[in-house]
Amino acid sequence: MHSKKQDPVKYYVGIDVGSASVRAALVDEFGTVVAHADQPIQIWEPQPDHYEQSSDDIWAACCSVTKKVVCGVDASRIRGVGFDATCSLVVVDKQFQPLAVNCEGQNYRNVIMWMDHRAVSQVERINATQHRVLSYVGGVMSVEMQPPKLLWIKENLQELCWEKAGYFFDLPDFLSWKATGVTARSLCTVVCKWTYTSDGGWDDSFWKMIGLEDLVKDKYEKIGNHVLSPGESVGKGLTPEAAKDLGLPEGIAVAASLIDAHAGGLGVIGADVKGHNLPCENQPITSRVAMICGTSSCHMGVSKTPIFVPGVWGPYFSAMVPGLWLNEGGQSATGKLIDHVVRGHVSFPELQSKAAASAHSIYTYLNSHLDLIKKSLPVGFLTVDLHVWPDFHGNRSPLTDLTLKGMVVGLTLSRGLDELALIYLATIQAIALGTRHILETMQAAGHHINTLFLCGGLSKNPLFVQMHADITGKPVVLSKEVESVLVGAAILGACASGDFASIQEAMAKMGKIGRVVQPNREHKRFYDKKYEVFLKLVEHQREYRSIMNSF
Repeated sequence: MHSKKQDPVKYYVGIDVGSASVRAALVDEFGTVVAHADQPIQIWEPQPDHYEQSSDDIWAACCSVTKKVVCGVDASRIRGVGFDATCSLVVVDKQFQPLAVNCEGQNYRNVIMWMDHRAVSQVERINATQHRVLSYVGGVMSVEMQPPKLLWIKENLQELCWEKAGYFFDLPDFLSWKATGVTARSLCTVVCKWTYTSDGGWDDSFWKMIGLEDLVKDKYEKIGNHVLSPGESVGKGLTPEAAKDLGLPEGIAVAASLIDAHAGGLGVIGADVKGHNLPCENQPITSRVAMICGTSSCHMGVSKTPIFVPGVWGPYFSAMVPGLWLNEGGQSATGKLIDHVVRGHVSFPELQSKAAASAHSIYTYLNSHLDLIKKSLPVGFLTVDLHVWPDFHGNRSPLTDLTLKGMVVGLTLSRGLDELALIYLATIQAIALGTRHILETMQAAGHHINTLFLCGGLSKNPLFVQMHADITGKPVVLSKEVESVLVGAAILGACASGDFASIQEAMAKMGKIGRVVQPNREHKRFYDKKYEVFLKLVEHQREYRSIMNSF
C-alpha cells in the first residue's frame, strides 16, 4: 500500500489596524496563527476630543508587518489577504492624495479616528431629524459614526478639505482600495457606520435633510456606489505596486474588508463547541454574543430576523455573518479606561517599580496583589463599598448618552498600592456591569443569549474574564488563538481565495475554542446587589445634573 501524499498547507494573511498599532498574521487553513508581527502607529490629539492619524503611516505599517510574517514562506501557498480596521474616516483628494482633516492644514493627518468626538453639535442636529434611517442605529446616531464627521468637515473645513475631497473612505475600505486599486466599499462598513441599508442602499432624503446633499449629486461616488459583501473578492487581487509594498505576489485574492470588532466576532462566534458542556451547544449561533475587548469593547449578537434594540446599533443584515442580522452594543472606553485609572493613581510609580522587579506586567502584579489582600473573601467582594460608573468617555450602549461622565463612589484618604488595586478591580467590575446592562437590554428586545465569546487584548486578563462570567452569570469562551481578530481577517482572505464555499464554513474550520470560564454561582447575590448600585449611579448623575441645569 502506498500512503496518500498530503496536499501542502494553505496560508492566508490577516491584517488588522487597531487604534494604536497595526498587526499581521500568517494563518493556516486550520485557523492556527503561524507567524505574527505588530508595529505602532501614530496618533495626534491636537485638542481635546480630536484624534487624528495618517493613512500613509498606517499603510507603511501594514507593509512592514506583512513582510515580516510572510518572510521565508513559499509564496505559492499564500492564497488570500483580508483586512480589518477601526471605523475611522480617511479623506483623500481626487488624485487619492491625503487631505487635511485639521485646521492646521497638515495633509498627512488625513484620518479622523473612530474615537474622535469633535462632531457633537452635528450629531445632535442629525438625531433631532428623527429620520427613519436612525432606527437602524438604535434610534440615536453615535458621534463616532461617519455622517456627523462629514458634516463637521463641511462646516469647519469647507475650502481646506470639503471642496477638494475626492473620496471619503472608512479605513477598512481604504485598505482594500490601496491593495487593489478598486474603490468598492464593504457592506459591513457602509451599513454599520454610514446609514446604507442592504435592501435599499443610500437614502437620498437623509443626506439632503442633514445638509450633505452634495454627496447625492455625484451618485455617491465620494462615499461609495459599489458595495461588496465581506469576504467577496475585490477586483483582480493585489496590484503590482501593492504586491511589492506587502512582499506578496501580484494577483493574490484580496477580500472585501470588515471593521475590526466584526473581524473579531467572525474569528470566534462560529467555533465548534462540542464537548465543552456549554449551553450554546446544539443551539443556533444566535445564542452567542462575541465580545471584542481592547481599547473599547463591542458586543456582537446575531439573529435570524431583525431585532430593534433601543440604544444598540443595528439590526444590520449580513454585516458580519452572511444571512443573519447583527446588533452591536459597545463601550467607548474599556482598556483605555483601565489604563487611565491605573496610570493616573498616585501609587502608579510604586506599582511600576514592583511589577518590573518581579518581571510581571502591571496587571498581572495587580491581580496577584488583590489575591494577597482579599484574606478569606472572594476577590470581587473587596469592592463592597467602592463603586464605579465607567462612562468616562460617554455611554455608547444602551443609554446612547455622550454627555455622561465617569463616577467613583467610596473613596477614602488612603493612597497606597492596596487602594490602587481596589480601584482597578472596581473599574473592571464596572465594565462587566456595563456589559450586563447591554446584554439585558438586548434580551429584553428579543435576543436569547446564553454564552459569551471573548477576544481582544483584555481577554488575556484572567480577572477581567472571571468578572464578566460572574457578573453576567454566563460562561465565557476564550479562543484557542488569542489573536482572534487576525484569524477573522484571515477568514476573509480564505473566502476571497475560493478555498471555502462560505464564511460560515471557514468560521467553523478556522475558529477554535481554547478555555471556558464558568461563572461562580455562589457569588450571584453579591453581583446582583452591585448591579442595583450600578443602575442607581446613573440615576443620581442625571438627577444632580438636572438640578445644576436649573441654575
